[in-house]
Parts: sequence; C-alpha cells; structure tokens
Amino acid sequence: LVLMALLPIFFGALRSVSCAKSKNSSEMPETITSRDAARFPIVASCTLLGLYLFFKIFSQEYINLLLSMYFFVLGILALSHTISPMMNRFFPANFPNKQYQLLFTQGSGESKEEIVNYEFDTKDLVCLALSSVVGVWYLLRKHWIANNLFGLAFSLNGVELLHLNNVSTGCILLGGLFIYDVFWVFGTNVMVTVAKSFEAPIKLVFPQDLLEKGLEADNFAMLGLGDIVIPGIFIALLLRFDISLKKNTHTYFYTSFVAYIFGLGLTIFIMHIFKHAQPALLYLVPACIGFPLLVALAKGEVTEMFSYESSAEILPHTPRLTHFPTVSGSPASLADSMQQKLSCPRRRRQQSPSAM
Repeated sequence: LVLMALLPIFFGALRSVSCAKSKNSSEMPETITSRDAARFPIVASCTLLGLYLFFKIFSQEYINLLLSMYFFVLGILALSHTISPMMNRFFPANFPNKQYQLLFTQGSGESKEEIVNYEFDTKDLVCLALSSVVGVWYLLRKHWIANNLFGLAFSLNGVELLHLNNVSTGCILLGGLFIYDVFWVFGTNVMVTVAKSFEAPIKLVFPQDLLEKGLEADNFAMLGLGDIVIPGIFIALLLRFDISLKKNTHTYFYTSFVAYIFGLGLTIFIMHIFKHAQPALLYLVPACIGFPLLVALAKGEVTEMFSYESSAEILPHTPRLTHFPTVSGSPASLADSMQQKLSCPRRRRQQSPSAM
C-alpha cells in the first residue's frame, strides 16, 4: 500500500515539471491559488456531507451503479493518458502511426465556431483500447487490481496536472485539509461511512489476506487518493522549486518525499496500535511541511522558498482551477478537476489570433 502511494507521487512530480514547461495548451496544468486553497476544505466538506446524505436517503445500489459508469469512462481516459508516454517506447520506429482528427463545428461562414477539435493518432487508439480492457474488467468484476490501476492513474494525473502557485498556497491548502481530515474522521463517522459505501476507484486498497486467498482476497486496507494527491502536489511544487534554484540538487524534493514516507508509516503504525481509522493528513501534513522547512532554515533559503512562484514559469494564459477535486481523506475523487483535462487530446491545433 505504501509503495502504491509513492509511485504516483514520484512519477507525477517528475511529469509535472515537463507539464509546466509545455507549450501545448491541452497539457498545461491547472493552477491552484491561495483563494482556491482557502475554499478547498469548505467545498470538500459540502461534497462529503452531500454524498453521506445521498447514501442515507437513496439506494446504495443505484448510486454506485451510476458512479461505476461515470468512473468507467473517466478511468479509461485517465489510464490512457497515464500510459501513453510509456507506450511510445514499445512501438518500433517504423510503426505506421497515422494521424486522425475529430472536428465538430457549429454555424457557417463567419459565425462558424469549433465545438470539438480532437486530434489523435494510432498510438492513442492502442492506449485507449488497453485502458478499455481494464475498464470492462473493473465494471464487471470490481476487482481490486482494476480499482488500483484506475486509482493510480487518477493520482498520477492529479499530481501532474494540479499545480500550487507557491509554497504559501500549499501551506494554506494542507493546513485547511489537516483540520478537515481530523474533524470528519474523529468528530463524526461520515468519512468512514462514505469510504466504505463508495464503490468507486477513489481509494487504493491492498488485501490483508493476500497470502491466504490470493487474488480473490476480500479483507482490504485502504488509502484515499486525497492522502496521495494533496501531499503529492506540494512535493511536486518543491521539485520545481529545486529546479528553479539551478543547483543540480533535489534536496527539498527528496526531503519532502522521505517526510511523506515517514508520515504514512506513522499513520499505519498508529492505526494498528489503536485499531481505529486514522486521518492520514494528521501525520502527513506536519511531516511534509515541517521537514522541508527545517532544511530551508538550516540552509538559509526560507525567503527563496516562500518567494518562489511556480506559475511564473508557465505561460501567462495558464488556466486557473475552477472545479474543485473532492478530497475526503480516506475517499477522494479527483474527477471534477481532471475530467476536462483528461478528455482533451495530447495535441490540439491552436486557434489563430483572430479566432481568440
């Protein structure tokens, strides 16, 4: 479970660097500002409470059926986007990679307007086909491996495509969700109830009876995607800060990465001691903020850390975050924030200045 949490953070952070430098509008990240970060816990709380009431009022079976169809489509797109860069290595140089375009327009003449301009190639279709196999497997069996493949894809894309604009914003976001996580886990049973009722790939699971039952195991430990993505985007920010220092070292990235391992390990240890669900951000937030801050104090780089602006390295027209991912400590759905990003092609023909 710990290893599965580390993979999307590490590789998502690396991909966030190239994403920030991308000149392709379809691959540009969503930037979270301090205002977004301050509202984040409120939006997440309302969403969590809304889900809880839905499960209490309506049939759990029908709700999960709708959610399964929704995450089936979204999971295929997320997984396809995740494996696409890796699949390029498996195609031979002489592979007939044909280009395609799906174009929908509205009106005619000067009033003609593009509704959809989707460009893709043969490699994209192969990735989509492979992802669809996993999607059908998940839809029919709800197998924990298929669930984790989708969960890993959501997490990696979240870390890659959601960017904090500076360290102060990261502290506001993590601090607010620290309070949110503690309240909803210790103060009520809402989060635990939703996590257990929600049949969607919004958490990573690992069977505790794997050796006994093999792939058919059914006793799972779980970790919400929010406990991966929220610290992950902060760790990715510190990696970009490391690169901005131009010292050929990744001190803050590795420090925060080790801090995450420490915090997650402490969460699991406390959970086993007290036999009760633990808000992971209770341990992850102090570790992920505290460790890098101590290093910055020791190196005399606190001013540089808090004055660093990640968005300054991105094109001026970087889109701002307008759809909040629903993060609920244990369960976390990043669907709303990633849906538009993942439904876009990797290559899109840019509009002429006259059309903008």
